Amino acid sequence: MPGQWQVRFGALAVVVSAVLHAAPWVESSSAFEYTQVHMGIPVRIVLYAADETSAMRAATAAFARIGELDRAMSDYRPDSDIREVARRAPAAVPVAPDVFRAVTRAIEIARATDGAFDPTVAPLVELWRDARATSRLPPPAAIARARALVGWRRVELDAARVSMRLPVSGMRIDLGGLGKGYILQAALDTLRSVGVRSALIEAGGDIVVGDAPPGRAGWRIEIPASTQSGGDGTSGISGGLFRRAATLTNAALATSGASVQFVEIDGIRYSHVVDPRTGQALTTSVTAHVIAPDGATADALATAATVIGERGLATLRARFPEALIHLGMPVGLTAPLR
Repeated sequence: MPGQWQVRFGALAVVVSAVLHAAPWVESSSAFEYTQVHMGIPVRIVLYAADETSAMRAATAAFARIGELDRAMSDYRPDSDIREVARRAPAAVPVAPDVFRAVTRAIEIARATDGAFDPTVAPLVELWRDARATSRLPPPAAIARARALVGWRRVELDAARVSMRLPVSGMRIDLGGLGKGYILQAALDTLRSVGVRSALIEAGGDIVVGDAPPGRAGWRIEIPASTQSGGDGTSGISGGLFRRAATLTNAALATSGASVQFVEIDGIRYSHVVDPRTGQALTTSVTAHVIAPDGATADALATAATVIGERGLATLRARFPEALIHLGMPVGLTAPLR
């Protein structure tokens, strides 16, 4: 019988549908669902396995992998590799291979987006976190000081030593725009390594999927029509994204927008997404949906698309032809707030 999971991105509700039990002709596989809190949010795994013992073993391995990577990559954890790199700047610091790969990919995307995505944005993000907490705009002087510590070109990566170096004390890496997608993709790879091919993992706006559920063409991801520019979203590049989401397999879908994390000051809504190039929080309320071959790429491009906006969307699509990128308005909003 059909089952349904609702994935909610703030004001957005994305419905994930699949078959909870195997089709009649597939007797060796059933669906199992598990949820644990990691990265400060619920992480949900839906997988197909021969029996509950096999399913539990696979899910346990995937959750362990998520926890391992979160400990290494989180900017919130004082003992993470990311924090150690910042603490010891300007010295070179050995890091876990996964951290090195994630930062390397982040730098590649920063280069391809001309800095609209920048993993060194942490000093600016911290200022705007304080703004959301206090409802006060960061002083211009504070933004100027933080901007002086931002710049992806200055990150030094040594592949031979698997080490990183930030040349200026006070610089920090923030993988918040890519890390979740990377971690979920790694968890999916863990499931595959123990023989689970059909699975979905979702957390806080990111979804990664493997093979289709038994008897189905793919995992059904329903994105509300009100977020689709051009009405029903059935034509053009954006239409391709929505059609692909309806039968998604072996890919990742990420969503980024300002529908939940924002602060309103003097009648202007400031997003949690910060433009690394200006130091300012976004004041438009677009929402990006991206389908890409892997979670890290989808996650980072969703962030970049909200920063770049409609004017830069054609260039972004040209530089990442393997991705489907859509910008639309969140539910309940019909025009940018500014």
